Amino acid sequence: MFDNNVFIKGTCHNFKTADEVKGFELQTNITYYRGIPLSMVHDFNVWVDGVKVDPDQLQFSVDGKEWFTKDELTTVSDIKWEYGEPATIRVNVDGGLSGKHRIKLNIVTVTAYIPVPLSGFKEYEVDFSK
Repeated sequence: MFDNNVFIKGTCHNFKTADEVKGFELQTNITYYRGIPLSMVHDFNVWVDGVKVDPDQLQFSVDGKEWFTKDELTTVSDIKWEYGEPATIRVNVDGGLSGKHRIKLNIVTVTAYIPVPLSGFKEYEVDFSK
């Protein structure tokens, strides 16, 4: 139901810090029709060529400045992810990726009055050589 909001096409690329490629990142929209505090991001997962990325390699940000692990997100109630504003997910893997890969993203959010988590999946082939 929310799959079209997940994994914004064309946003997946390697990222650098201090001129060194540290991994890759991709953007997603919220799987809900309103904004939510980051503590209501129930889960997020990334797969590369069908292999699930270790959760310890993942970080989440709504502004590109403050980054949170999955565990840290559960405590962030003062920062809101607004509808229509993409969030960025980083996968920390030294050297990033090269060549073509199938990248899959899953985002799960919870809301105050819907009794089940809202989950969405999206997968694209990404060419990291461009």
